[in-house]
Amino acid sequence: MQALNGIRILDLTRLLPGPYCTMILADFGAEVIKVEHYKEGDYARWYPPLKGGMGYRHIILNRNKKSFSINLKLEKGKDIFRKLAKTADVIVESFRPRVMKRLGLDYSSIKNINPRIIYCSITGFGQDGPNKMMVGHDLNYVSLAGITSLVGERGGRPYIPPIQIADITGGLMGAIGILIALQARRKSGKGQYADISMHDAAVAMLPSVASFLFGGHSIPRRGESRLTGKLPHYNIYRTKDNRYLSVAALEKKFWIELCKVIDRTDLLDAIDDEEKYEYLFKTLESIFSSKILGEWVEIFSDKNVCVAPVKDIDEVFDDPQVRYREMVVEMKDPMIGVYKQLGIPIKFSDTPGLFKSLAPKLGEHTSEILKELGFSENDIMELKENNVV
Repeated sequence: MQALNGIRILDLTRLLPGPYCTMILADFGAEVIKVEHYKEGDYARWYPPLKGGMGYRHIILNRNKKSFSINLKLEKGKDIFRKLAKTADVIVESFRPRVMKRLGLDYSSIKNINPRIIYCSITGFGQDGPNKMMVGHDLNYVSLAGITSLVGERGGRPYIPPIQIADITGGLMGAIGILIALQARRKSGKGQYADISMHDAAVAMLPSVASFLFGGHSIPRRGESRLTGKLPHYNIYRTKDNRYLSVAALEKKFWIELCKVIDRTDLLDAIDDEEKYEYLFKTLESIFSSKILGEWVEIFSDKNVCVAPVKDIDEVFDDPQVRYREMVVEMKDPMIGVYKQLGIPIKFSDTPGLFKSLAPKLGEHTSEILKELGFSENDIMELKENNVV
């Protein structure tokens, strides 16, 4: 038994935040129906690299889901969607504000036919405010949230974050919001609207930075705050083989252990004096550049010190810890053969997440769902001939 069995979700989203949100819910038993354009489908379907004709991003993000293809620009398509919406618990969409209203499929319209519906919109800036119609991508959202201003070396230019921070966090906020709304509905019997902004999600990731600013300290600058490069004992150092080692001995107890390991107990109190930071940087740079990464990994392997190698991405998925925790798994499918899938990060004792099905082909479940809604084989054939589905 999975926690979300019996919950039906209609997913009208594309790209990253929405599919990531509904992937989490599908992994734990929700029936997620991707409502896709009858010809184009999710962009991720065609985005390289491909495996068995499918975009690999689609394989990862849309696992455990069904695909229902339909033309929502036609009145007949809208009527069919409304019928489907009556059977749903949740609708997730990521169009710009007003698009769903123009289609007559917005929250106000749907709740009239299904008062229990939970309707979640995931957009760049939310449904209101001066930027609500502004276009953007992840880099824009995290830049407006000040995150890119903090990424990079002191005195250098900002760096582009290597992962889509606002996109992923927006998807997480969407999933959390939906779960909260489902719990609220258990008590009230009524659904509600969830307005998720990726920009809001990025701003919400700033509690540490905000605490300094709100608390009257100086504004954090790139490479100059305690967690972005200011501290010699919380930094990254080059090794002899031009690899890198991360040192995060923030607490004095970890710094003491580090000093013992590198045989420099004369440095025990150096982190308490900011005037000694430059000397510490040069000293640690010299020490860590004296051995290759593998040697340092071996030296620190059984020590109670916050030191770890900076792994390349291809090394991450072969890491024994990653493998043991099943954060990368090998799957087998008759159509595409053996393929790798990212694992499920939430580990439950009684209602675990499961891999039940490969990401669907475009429209793979359209006929099945139409039959459930009462359409006959002849009806379905006519709908296909008229480019409705």
